[in-house]
Amino acid sequence: DMEVIMIILTLVNGKEICLNDDLIYKIEEAPDTIITLTDGKVLRVANKTEEIIEKTIEYKRKIYTNLLGGSI
Repeated sequence: DMEVIMIILTLVNGKEICLNDDLIYKIEEAPDTIITLTDGKVLRVANKTEEIIEKTIEYKRKIYTNLLGGSI
C-alpha cells in the first residue's frame, strides 16, 4: 500500500502529474482549469475545480487521520 503524498492531476495533454496541494495559490476555470502555484508558475489541467478540491480534502484527511492515530 503506497502512501499518497500528493494529489494526482492530469495535464491538458493527458500526462499525469503529482502536485503538492500546499503549492496551490488559486484555481480558475476558463475553459481549461488553470492552477496558479505559490511561486507564480501556471498549470493547465483537465481536472475540474471541484475534483481538485475533493482530492485535496481526501489528501488532508489521510494526513490528519495518520497524525491522530487513525481516528478523526
